[in-house]
Amino acid sequence: MAAALLSPPPSLSSPTSQSPLRPRGALGAVKGVPIPRRRVRVLASCFREPAAGNRGLEVERRRLLMSGLVSSFAVVLPISESYAAEETDEDVKMNTQVDEINAYSFLYPVELPGKKFSFKWVESRKPERYSSAAPLSPDARQRIVSERVDMIHNVVISVSIGPPNSRLLPSKDKSSWDPKDVADCILSDRSTMKVTTSQRMTESSVLDAHCTEVDGEPYWYYEYLVRKSPTASAPEPNLFRHNVACTAERDGYLYSLNASTLSKQWESMGPFLQKTVASFRLLPPTENYVPPYKDPWRFW
Repeated sequence: MAAALLSPPPSLSSPTSQSPLRPRGALGAVKGVPIPRRRVRVLASCFREPAAGNRGLEVERRRLLMSGLVSSFAVVLPISESYAAEETDEDVKMNTQVDEINAYSFLYPVELPGKKFSFKWVESRKPERYSSAAPLSPDARQRIVSERVDMIHNVVISVSIGPPNSRLLPSKDKSSWDPKDVADCILSDRSTMKVTTSQRMTESSVLDAHCTEVDGEPYWYYEYLVRKSPTASAPEPNLFRHNVACTAERDGYLYSLNASTLSKQWESMGPFLQKTVASFRLLPPTENYVPPYKDPWRFW
């Protein structure tokens, strides 16, 4: 009903009022449009006490003026609501993590000033070289080289490195890799179950996978659910972990950033984790960089 009351009549519609959503650059102009001086004077006069003989005419005049006022603001109100949502989204304070050992970086959320909410991050695994990192599966192909956890809010951000699975990615030409195959390749090496690769893959359901070129290099993004929750506080069988991830290739190894939370928290936490995944970048190696293939026997 509110939408119907705020919709402008056909006679007042204009090209700029056809779409309530506009590029951000135009928002300031719309919000900053002043009410014309003539209208201000009319609005002021409509609140004067009318003479006794003209009371009925004055009431009708007020009704027409208020109808026009509502129509005039119908274009502004939807824009103001969407603008406020974007501003809230941008209020997230992000910190940068740079791993010079493995040459990558990403942003992670730390605070929502508007809601007075802070993440309680603990760096459970500080950045370390691939040879000494913890394996994700019995074959030790994928290994976690860094990880941070918010145990209070059940959020995990980790970076893993490992060689591609030749069965799922047989081609050496990474530009020909299918995003779904890349996702399956990573997920097949993430399970800790002592089962076959195909059985490990059934734990996860890929919801979306696509590839985007960043600085001339392909980055594969995918979203998936894990059917079992690793938390004792969430024993319900229908409570999954919702994950978003990004993978990039360098020197014959796949570098993957994965961010996850409980499925019931996805609506509140998901947008921030997506920002984290979108920020993942491989950096130009420095003198501190240790490629995964260097000294594979070294554990310190």
